[in-house]
Amino acid sequence: MTAKSTRPNIVYFFVDDMGYGDASCLNPDGKIQTPNIDRLAREGMVFTDAHSSSAVCTPSRYSVLTGRYNWRSALQKGIVGLYGDPLIPVDRLTVPTFLSQHGYHTACIGKWHLGQGWDFEVNEKDFHPHSNYSRSPTEPGSDQEATLEQQQRWREAFSKPTTGGPTKRGFDYYFGVDVPNWPPYCFIENDRTVGIPSEFLPSRLVGNNLASVSGPAMPYWHFEQLLPTWAKKADRYISERAAADESFFLYLPMTSPHTPLSVNKPWIGKSGLNNLYADLVVETDDVFGRVLASLEKHGVADNTLVIFTSDNGCAYYIGVSEDGRGNGEKAMEPQGHHSSGPYRGYKSDAWDGGHRIPCIARWPGVIESGTECDELVCLSDLMATCAEVVGDTLPDNTGEDSVSMLPLLCQAGPPGRKNVVHHSISGKFAIRDGLWKLVLCPGSGGWTYNDADAAESGLPLVQLYNMKDDPGERRNLHAENPDKVKELLALLRRQVVNGRSTPGPRQENDVPVDIWKLDTMPGVDPRITDDY
Repeated sequence: MTAKSTRPNIVYFFVDDMGYGDASCLNPDGKIQTPNIDRLAREGMVFTDAHSSSAVCTPSRYSVLTGRYNWRSALQKGIVGLYGDPLIPVDRLTVPTFLSQHGYHTACIGKWHLGQGWDFEVNEKDFHPHSNYSRSPTEPGSDQEATLEQQQRWREAFSKPTTGGPTKRGFDYYFGVDVPNWPPYCFIENDRTVGIPSEFLPSRLVGNNLASVSGPAMPYWHFEQLLPTWAKKADRYISERAAADESFFLYLPMTSPHTPLSVNKPWIGKSGLNNLYADLVVETDDVFGRVLASLEKHGVADNTLVIFTSDNGCAYYIGVSEDGRGNGEKAMEPQGHHSSGPYRGYKSDAWDGGHRIPCIARWPGVIESGTECDELVCLSDLMATCAEVVGDTLPDNTGEDSVSMLPLLCQAGPPGRKNVVHHSISGKFAIRDGLWKLVLCPGSGGWTYNDADAAESGLPLVQLYNMKDDPGERRNLHAENPDKVKELLALLRRQVVNGRSTPGPRQENDVPVDIWKLDTMPGVDPRITDDY
């Protein structure tokens, strides 16, 4: 029996900003239908208590590929910025590097957003003018013409290879974009841009839930091409690897249903909601169906572990106020669709709506069809799962927060994960242990309910919820259970200090970690933490 026949291929379909309640198999009251995701649920296992390590993009991707909580890295809040430095150090073992050591061919197709390592000096005038994070359209006629000097600087800049992208962090092959709504507006293959950007992105594509900022772009660049391109590239890769005598790991980080909300014409209105995000969810589901069909067409479906999941929840401004300024006419909640399902909050939040995400796995012959698992899992668990699949153990300084899901997938052993640490966009912490969840901020930790406003309103500094009795996180029980607050706080502190949450020798965090971040809540006395 060859290594290929004993070790499964792994396809990791990773959507961007899709909430728990956006998958129809998880939200019977939802208005969006996702037949291909639902099919995977019928043929595999649905995890109802799965979480991304963070409620926002970059840090979740870090944890998926390293098996380590994102807040142990240098990024303590927010995301990697425009043309930002690589977040994953070159000497840190990643999932693709580990699998390559065990005979796998590895590829990344789609969105990276962990820092490409651009080898040039960035200035705003040339590389990202017309910053427009308000999501309002740019004024008509405000297109900027690239000067000959700017075009020359772009030729010099984008002729150089990147120094920290996917192929420098373990992948054998990469085709994608850095961040779809940020420059450069071009495809990247391995460590080179596909062509040299030569014009500024037109103003009609900036704002209004499209691009966030202008910048260098390829001529005729348009966002509708992204999803069909990922589907075609995935099919070609699966075809090539099916003919080779080695297993493969295909990481498919989608650019959708995150902005830009550019929906291809056949899918506009398909959701039945007056909302482009909802239509983009349906189109994304179709791309997933095309990947499943490709596995079948090329004869590898029966020996492939497929995982479908999301990097965090749906954005608040999409679910509640589509234009980000209080206009909810086209938002989904007024139309009866709740992207977070029964959970509170949205992307960015420490509340579960920020990080409880759809997670479904299929592995014919191993995972029983139509099963459901309500055990606690985290997306950082991919690393340890891969290690157990290939029959190896991880080095002490690898996958410090990764717990194998294989016993759950096989229904052949007790769950390994007892607790999980959550992290919001502003760096606020929460920890879940069994039924209990402790949130270390008075608001949501993100965009849904600003913590400074919550503190000024006199809300308690901590929140404690019984997630079995109150999954919507509405009844703060911290006053009635001070011992439980202290117990969970001590558990969190141990995991921070130990540099890991799994058994093994103590490791170092990359930077000092502040679990309170009271500087984001004006007027709160730092000495209040002494009470805990």
